Amino acid sequence: MNETQFWTFFFIILTFGIYITIAWRSRVKETKEFYVASQGVPTLANGAAVAADWMSAASFIGMAGLIAFLGSDGSVYLMGWTGGYVLLALLLAPYLRKWGKFTVPEFVGDRYSESVRIVAAIAAIVVSFTYVVGQMAGGGIVFSRFLGLSVEWGVVLVAVVIFIYAVLGGMKGITYTQVAQYTVLIIAYLIPAFAVAYQTTGIPVPQISYGQILAELDSLSVEFGLNEFTEAFSGRAGGQIDVFLVTLSLMLGTAGLPHVIIRFYTTKTVRGARYSAFWALFFISLLYLTAPAVGAFTKLNLLQGVQGQGPDSLPDWINTWAPTGLVTVNEDVETIGTVSNLATSGADLIVNNDILVLASPEIGGLPAPIVGLMAAGGMAAAMSTAAGLLLVISSAASHDLYFRVFKKTGASEKEQMMVGRIAMGVAILFAIWAGINPPAFVAQVVAFAFGLAAATFFPILILGIFWKKANGPGATAGMLTGLAFTGTYMIYTLEVFGTGANDHLFNVSPEGIGAIGAAINFIVIVVVSKLTAPPSEHVQEMVEDIRYPQTRKANVRS
Repeated sequence: MNETQFWTFFFIILTFGIYITIAWRSRVKETKEFYVASQGVPTLANGAAVAADWMSAASFIGMAGLIAFLGSDGSVYLMGWTGGYVLLALLLAPYLRKWGKFTVPEFVGDRYSESVRIVAAIAAIVVSFTYVVGQMAGGGIVFSRFLGLSVEWGVVLVAVVIFIYAVLGGMKGITYTQVAQYTVLIIAYLIPAFAVAYQTTGIPVPQISYGQILAELDSLSVEFGLNEFTEAFSGRAGGQIDVFLVTLSLMLGTAGLPHVIIRFYTTKTVRGARYSAFWALFFISLLYLTAPAVGAFTKLNLLQGVQGQGPDSLPDWINTWAPTGLVTVNEDVETIGTVSNLATSGADLIVNNDILVLASPEIGGLPAPIVGLMAAGGMAAAMSTAAGLLLVISSAASHDLYFRVFKKTGASEKEQMMVGRIAMGVAILFAIWAGINPPAFVAQVVAFAFGLAAATFFPILILGIFWKKANGPGATAGMLTGLAFTGTYMIYTLEVFGTGANDHLFNVSPEGIGAIGAAINFIVIVVVSKLTAPPSEHVQEMVEDIRYPQTRKANVRS
């Protein structure tokens, strides 16, 4: 065992022990504790849990890597994910918390109809499952590189640990585990970022100092056959339109993600939901304002390290990552002349997006303890989001489908808990298989989930709160149309079907198609609602009621 593996084992065993201990001390026996932590989570803790739930493997592992290769166009992830959070905090979270139910499908079931609840539950499972695939893949990458395990066994180990603490503690255990995970991931992200910034520029504030290296980075990028880091609209095949659509899709999808929305049901009051949103945005900004700097510094160090080097004299980090299959070197060239992140590019050096953040301490020449801490941070990011997603899948399958559709005669607390845990176990098994065979980069897979959420949930939630005449038939037709349109296009663009960037219809990427799917959903809901009977007066009164904080609590059906 080398020094890096020792420190990686140390930090991962330490953090895993903390997570499981918290889950054991928070184990639950009632459905209200399992799904919404008895609505008793303090505001600050809920804000940290929301941030951890939010900052998945895509944010921690994938985002800076995409920014490194996409350059300024990588800002779509920053703008889309943070902008969407603002939409969620202002337009959805307080109102849904006042409605007072456990899940998003439960809200739409009360607001529209039971048929809409079924469609929403199925959509929640599809969206959450797509999202969790990215987390499993990210966890597998960490274990593959730092512990010498295969990616397959890395994914299995991640799944086992998540299953233990999610099943034991439900939302209560997940919440306090996520507080610990946020602490781990933000420390792991910031320490290397500050160290590399100081080492490169002499200024230990990466958010400020990385501006000094951009001219050199642009020059090196062109030398190695890449786009300039600062050149706008050059990193995406669809150009400016696709950048706009991807940003909008991520924003709308962010505001409609079930696993984030459910977080606001766990606070004690509606006011607590608002303050949780503030604290979460603060915690999120610590990482998101640092990601562009991490991408820039890591790319600069990478290109400087291989400049003028032949395959036999490359930096040590390339040799340590090569066995994972995520770094490929052309041994038939005298010196490395081209660098790319795409396996199909034919470049002399191919570096997968998803390793740049995890490898950044090694690329920057930082000591082994920091490398091990970064690995633990990557695991914390992957597991924090995966746990929340699995809980959504569990609640949708058991609470919104099984006990609302298949068993309407009622069930004991014990039976409900059992079905919820079985559903989570089944979801884990499918997530393991998909995590071992992900269809794209981690951040891209997650972007697919956001696009699906944008095309299904955002329109019915917004119209359900702010338009009293939106009805069940309209919501059902809109969700099905948006989901079918967006999902079909995403599947069509997967490389397994032989399509690529040049085959995208009208240059719209699969990450951006969710915005068009959301627009179609809106139009279908409005048209169908206009052509069919309006909701009952009772439902319209409830909708009116939740928009005003000082009025009586909406008398929704249980």
